[in-house]
Amino acid sequence: MHTPHPLRPDLRRVRPTAPVLLLVAHGSRDPRHAATVTALTERVRSLRPGLRVETGYLDFCAPSVPQVLQRLAAEGVRGVVALPLLLTRAFHAKSDIPSVLHEMSGRLPHLSLRQADVLGPSPLLTATLERRLYEAGVRPGDRRSTGVVLASAGSSDPEAIAVIAEIAREWRHTGWCAVRPAFASASLPRTADAVRQLRAEGAERVAVAPYVLAPGFLLDRIVTGAREAGADFLAEALGDAPDVARLVLQRYEGACGERGVGLRASA
Repeated sequence: MHTPHPLRPDLRRVRPTAPVLLLVAHGSRDPRHAATVTALTERVRSLRPGLRVETGYLDFCAPSVPQVLQRLAAEGVRGVVALPLLLTRAFHAKSDIPSVLHEMSGRLPHLSLRQADVLGPSPLLTATLERRLYEAGVRPGDRRSTGVVLASAGSSDPEAIAVIAEIAREWRHTGWCAVRPAFASASLPRTADAVRQLRAEGAERVAVAPYVLAPGFLLDRIVTGAREAGADFLAEALGDAPDVARLVLQRYEGACGERGVGLRASA
């Protein structure tokens, strides 16, 4: 009989009264964004059969977060964990999402809402970055001669920028020639400048690893910068990789286990 490893609990187990998991995505006019979020949602569902998983968007796409919450409340759902599909704690995680949830909490008094942590940072995301690099053609044996540009969306939030810098520092210690952060907006350096910097420092190869969940305008900026500077390898977005789905469930379980944390204590 199979026994789950003690450090990796059975992801398929669902408590009878488990709150609904609401994945909160930013949204984009680019249809690839919603397609990626849908694919990730389906992968999460496949890992946890029986857990109800919904998706809501802050902007551009439908359904909106308020629309999903109103529908759930009308169906008699009592508990929801809203999980931001964000990689850093920047403006959307600190302001936009709490504001929407607080407003809906007042309008739906019988619905218990709780906001989970953002996805990053996490070793599972770093593992996915490496997975995408290897899929792009980087060979494991070339790590010591390959410099990596960790290209994120960018933010004006100092905490978010510091987190990206720390991820780059820690990732560098796993055997890469160098890892440099870069940003598609709000902060410097840009992707192209980071690629050129690694070349100037003697990296034999330069790979660009987008620290972006789904395609859209900011990923396109990263791609343009990588190609402009002649990067040797360009990875895909994190997307619906298996480790991203596992991380979603980790964050969900973390929120479920934090008693008294949320917009309203569970009934």
